[in-house]
Amino acid sequence: MLRATSVSYKSLWTQTVLRSFYHTISGKKVSQCVRDEIKSKIDSIQLKDSSFIPNLRIIQVGDRPDSSTYVRSKEKAAESCSMISTTDHLPNNVTEDVLIRRINEINSDPSIHGLMIQLPLPAHLDEQKITDSINPSKDVDGLTTYNVGQLTKKNGKPYFLPCTPHGIIKLLKSENIPIKGKVAVVLGRSDIVGVPISTLLRSENATVINCHSATKELDKIIGLGDIVIAACGIPNFVKGKWLKEGAVVIDVGINYIKDATKKSGQRLVGDVDFESAKNKTSFITPVPGGVGPMTVTMLMNNVYNAAKHSFNKNSGLKIVPLPLVTRSPVPSDFEISKNQTPKPIQKVANELQIKPKEVELYGEYKAKISPAILERLNDRQNGKYILVAGITPTPLGEGKSTTTVGLVQALTAHLNKPAIATLRQPSMGPTFGVKGGAAGGGYSQVIPMDEFNLHLTGDIHAIGAANNLLAAAVDTRMFHELTQKNDASLYKRLVPQKNGVRKFTPSMLKRLQRLGINKTDPDTLTPEEINKFARLNIDPEQIVVKRVVDVNDRMLRKITIGEAATEKGITRSTGFDITVASELMAILALSRDLNDMRSRIGKIVVAFNKSGSPITADDIGVAGALTALLKDTIKPNLMQTLEGTPVLVHAGPFANISIGASSVIADRIALKLVGKDKKNSSEPGYVITEAGFDFTMGGERFLNIKCRSSGLSPDAVVLVATVRAIKSHGGASNVKPGQQLPQEYLTEQIDFVTAGVSNLIKQIENVKQYGIPVVVAINKFDTDTDKEIEIIRHASIQAGALDAVTTTHFSDGGKGSINLANAVIKATEQPQKFDYLYKSEQSMIEKIETIVKRMYGGIGVDISPKAQSKIDMYEKQGFGNLPICIAKTQYSLSHDATLKGVPTDFTFPIRDVRISAGAGYFQVLANEIQTIPGLSTYAGYMNVEVTENGDIEGLF
Repeated sequence: MLRATSVSYKSLWTQTVLRSFYHTISGKKVSQCVRDEIKSKIDSIQLKDSSFIPNLRIIQVGDRPDSSTYVRSKEKAAESCSMISTTDHLPNNVTEDVLIRRINEINSDPSIHGLMIQLPLPAHLDEQKITDSINPSKDVDGLTTYNVGQLTKKNGKPYFLPCTPHGIIKLLKSENIPIKGKVAVVLGRSDIVGVPISTLLRSENATVINCHSATKELDKIIGLGDIVIAACGIPNFVKGKWLKEGAVVIDVGINYIKDATKKSGQRLVGDVDFESAKNKTSFITPVPGGVGPMTVTMLMNNVYNAAKHSFNKNSGLKIVPLPLVTRSPVPSDFEISKNQTPKPIQKVANELQIKPKEVELYGEYKAKISPAILERLNDRQNGKYILVAGITPTPLGEGKSTTTVGLVQALTAHLNKPAIATLRQPSMGPTFGVKGGAAGGGYSQVIPMDEFNLHLTGDIHAIGAANNLLAAAVDTRMFHELTQKNDASLYKRLVPQKNGVRKFTPSMLKRLQRLGINKTDPDTLTPEEINKFARLNIDPEQIVVKRVVDVNDRMLRKITIGEAATEKGITRSTGFDITVASELMAILALSRDLNDMRSRIGKIVVAFNKSGSPITADDIGVAGALTALLKDTIKPNLMQTLEGTPVLVHAGPFANISIGASSVIADRIALKLVGKDKKNSSEPGYVITEAGFDFTMGGERFLNIKCRSSGLSPDAVVLVATVRAIKSHGGASNVKPGQQLPQEYLTEQIDFVTAGVSNLIKQIENVKQYGIPVVVAINKFDTDTDKEIEIIRHASIQAGALDAVTTTHFSDGGKGSINLANAVIKATEQPQKFDYLYKSEQSMIEKIETIVKRMYGGIGVDISPKAQSKIDMYEKQGFGNLPICIAKTQYSLSHDATLKGVPTDFTFPIRDVRISAGAGYFQVLANEIQTIPGLSTYAGYMNVEVTENGDIEGLF
């Protein structure tokens, strides 16, 4: 045999006509070159990012020896290319359901780039059904219906080419064999080789003739071929005399025939009779050593490409906005929402590169996101963090939520900057009351707004169920202690025998440890230890947990429970809170993860005993059950804005007595999703969140409470102001919900604006005390004049704001906040030296005074005897390092809602102090706060109807 190593193909082709001269195409050599190239590419990428490791998963059903041999060859090839290859061995009798379930698990695993099923499968399994269960983007064999269909379609785009046909083309090109214009005869019609190689040859502009073993006059047809691909599965089928002189022959066959000279009694041959054919060919592939090695190598090439695709896909977010058509005058929020078709929420998740196993769909337009995503993205640098707060508002609100949504729409839909809004889930109390929902408004809102405002994914209901279980557990424990006077009897019922064995529950063991009783056998406690363990001695006058309901119901503010005869006269006066006012809601907002939530729930002080010591949820033994009820609430909810930009909706703590902000975990996830990956040069994106009421309330709590829990701090603050609110602080008439605005709010009033801008100046000064850049967003209404706005802008800059920008996002969507977005981007690039307003180790009174003097402008505090005694007690019990949440009116910097502008020389009253040990702060009350609102004469629920088609109408 002669080897043409320095002779061109054209000269070879000519010479074969004159004399016997052929060249074997070594699949081993070409394969090794390709593998070396793959390894070099992988090594090059790994120098920049060591996490890049292509990962192949093989599923082998049964233990056929030939299948095991093929699997080992693939694993060995993967190792030689610096890849990982792992095989899942399943039993021969595995069911389709179990096998498909395993395939789906691998489909959802982002660390696995390629998946292949080792064929053949046992007869009871449908091979095509099983193969089509593979995600086409991981189908490195190229055998799914999707990839095969895309291959055969004109201008189709399969994720991968089938390995053997791809290897054949690679072999032809390795020898510079021309394909264009040549006649290629393909003998075989299988979906694995025959059909796809015909398609690939046609794409190379060959004239392809397909035939099979039953084709008439097959020898004459094969004799037409400049290139012959033999893939019929019949040993030595193609004879040399059939071939055209100088033909190129690619033998795909792998057949065993008997051979007594071989130790095994058989030898491997192809579909072509090599000995009779070789002298008629210019090029021919041997068997073995021809096509076979290329099949495995091209599989490795597909795995590399799959890993590279995944790697590049994660190199930057590409969020496709929804087109937004605005109208004037602006329709109702509900009409706007209904007229915009949202993207499927799975598409939103895909755009954020959230993996399938990290998403739980709740219908078509909302989903929950698994906190496990934080572990996957742990090494990613956080995005930019922006807090939206406001000046002291009117009862109508000044548009913080609308500004938040408008800003993310501007950043993503108009400036192509990835941005996520993190918002609170609204309570249905205000939704059916006067205030309305919390989805934003106009052309800057979260959609679908009815799903956003009603139920969402049920988190608030779960909070309500857990809270009411807690309240029931407290009253039940008190009932049983009061009705069972004998300690031994109470203890026997508290720790009963089950199947003849008494055993402490995990929560009981925790209580024993806190009591200093280091015993685990219930039968070994002394009478004194039994009394100490079993009797909580709850003081009914000091039970602090209330039942909750997510409805504005004023009749539940004060009730008497235990009136039934079965309760044996054990009654007490209590009341309901609205669900979002519960400590459990605050815990959801402030927990970093599920373990942190469990720990915080256990610390909830539910009551005090008759000696004044706190009793916790762990003491009651209910914390584990509450966590079980809330385990799914820890997952933030994914929605979108009108322009298709992503929103995480999570938690909804009552702004009056809590932080009034969305959850820590939603912020953490959002910051990682838009963060900067070390393997790419893209800039980090933006997370926009808001704090309830004005900056002195929501903003102060956000920075001193939420940031302490999260360990995060904002890169910039957006302070929302309106001409309307400025006028109210400058002496204009009071604004009342549901009533016509006084005339001074509808006409230019320079004096009111000039006087009222002092409140904005004070709020800017407040923000700057934390060392954070501030941008003022002037939320413009149609009645605002240029002169009024210029006064506000000038005062803002003079007070130290980086910029003051007019916005029209309510009427224009994200387009109306482009200038604000640019100002925010600039603000996040400024140096900042964040610091808390006070130190944790300061006394409670020092912390309170710091807030009152530096945030509110007061001269001091007036602490009632009741509040002082509680402060002394809490500090003595070791709670003194907790931060402070002052509950006061939102309509003034002071405690008095009638004091507008910037009040001075006032002493701030402290009437009561309550502990939220689980949430991790004190509630300091300036006056009595209603924790369950009432309904007005004309309430929002009166407008709501449901059509025959099940569509909701009348929301806002």
